[in-house]
Amino acid sequence: MGSLGNKPHAVCIPYPAQGHINPMLKLAKLLHHKGFHITFVNSEFNHRRLLRSHGPDALDGFPSFRFETIPDGLPPSDTDATQDIPSLCQATSKFCLSHFRELLSTLNDRSLTGDVPPVSCVVSDGVMSFTLDAAEEIGVPEVLFWTTSACGLMGYIHYQGLIDRGYSPLKDATYLTNGYLDTVIDWIPQMKNITLKYLPSFIRTTDPADGMLEFTKRETSRATRASAILLNTFYDLEHEVLDGFKTMLPPVHPIGPLQYLLDDLPESDLKLMGSNLWKEDQECLHWLDSKEPSSVVYVNFGSITVVTAEQLVEFAWGLAKSNQTFLWVIRPDLVSGESTILPPGFVDAARGRSLMPSWCPQEKVLSHPAVGGFLTHCGWNSTLESICAGVPVICWPFFAEQQTNCWYNCGEWGIGTEIDSNVKRDEVEVVVRELMEGEKGKEMKRRAMTWKKKAHTAAVRPTGSSYLSLESLINDKLLRPRK
Repeated sequence: MGSLGNKPHAVCIPYPAQGHINPMLKLAKLLHHKGFHITFVNSEFNHRRLLRSHGPDALDGFPSFRFETIPDGLPPSDTDATQDIPSLCQATSKFCLSHFRELLSTLNDRSLTGDVPPVSCVVSDGVMSFTLDAAEEIGVPEVLFWTTSACGLMGYIHYQGLIDRGYSPLKDATYLTNGYLDTVIDWIPQMKNITLKYLPSFIRTTDPADGMLEFTKRETSRATRASAILLNTFYDLEHEVLDGFKTMLPPVHPIGPLQYLLDDLPESDLKLMGSNLWKEDQECLHWLDSKEPSSVVYVNFGSITVVTAEQLVEFAWGLAKSNQTFLWVIRPDLVSGESTILPPGFVDAARGRSLMPSWCPQEKVLSHPAVGGFLTHCGWNSTLESICAGVPVICWPFFAEQQTNCWYNCGEWGIGTEIDSNVKRDEVEVVVRELMEGEKGKEMKRRAMTWKKKAHTAAVRPTGSSYLSLESLINDKLLRPRK
């Protein structure tokens, strides 16, 4: 696309949490391959974590792919843990616009000396919509990348309808346990007969002014100002929901699975550059090499989920009693407010058939032949990565749209089974055995492999829906001046 001054320049800014940084970095790498100069904007807090986990030079050495930082608005901290999500949402909304505006101005000033091309577009996380104001001020198009599933976004869009119809806020806390959440919602055409339990969880509040409820409503309403909406999904997987967006949002581009599109790029240092905020344990891959095909249960609740000490004990003994081999990622901050201490006797009971690293390269683990099942919190990255690997799942959703992903995993897509939120060791034992040895587990595996094939053949090949959607996004939105 010509000399430095003629290159398009995309400023990519993820929401500052692990599950948002990963897909945004994948997209940024794809845009870079298409000829874009990239400025990737992390929070100062996460930039320091990336340098600690990958080394002080990990983010250097790419003249047309550069990293910048802005403050996130929270008090300074060097803890190696995920920040409080409600606090982070409020802080980014309130404090980040001025810093982002200043960064865009600085980049354009630097373009006058030929250091970088002038900013030509902004690719922002869907829940960082304050960036729309800054993009409009300098007259460049902005696309919003919602890192949720399409079904999760559809659930968020209907929050106002749920409030208007009196489903939320809840009358009191007993409505969480008295069966009310089993109420069927039959007026969302693209989500036939979903129940309140499986809509994104922020509606489960008794407070009409709940911060996360208000934040989500605001972010979805502002999405209509974007030039386009991006989703890391593919048409065959979520076609009903994607078709439903046509009357609700700007053009929606399903451009996933991004990891498949990225796999097709030539090897380079940039392609290999990681985005994990925790240091990865690579030894787990060697451990998997010693295991039989489809013999290992992979357990990981993601970067945000926290469990109670009691839940940790139930999961531990359920896995031990299942007599299956398992790889369980146990973050240092996995247990809420306490140190993560496994129950006495558990390590001995699982000796020889377990490994428990603090973090791992999840995509490589899921695609390893030894992994036969995945016990997951149903975050969208994890769900899509399991589909790409053809691995069936046990679902234990924690919050946000994870409940919605669970509903689709277990129903529409047929690749999952659910564990009750009030987890008990006997249930864990039964569902893990069924996943790895039972007829239901075999059928879920067959369905997962079918979706894996569709993701390849129908989505990311040069004539596939996601490949063509990404091309359309670049040519029709990112390379055109804002009107």
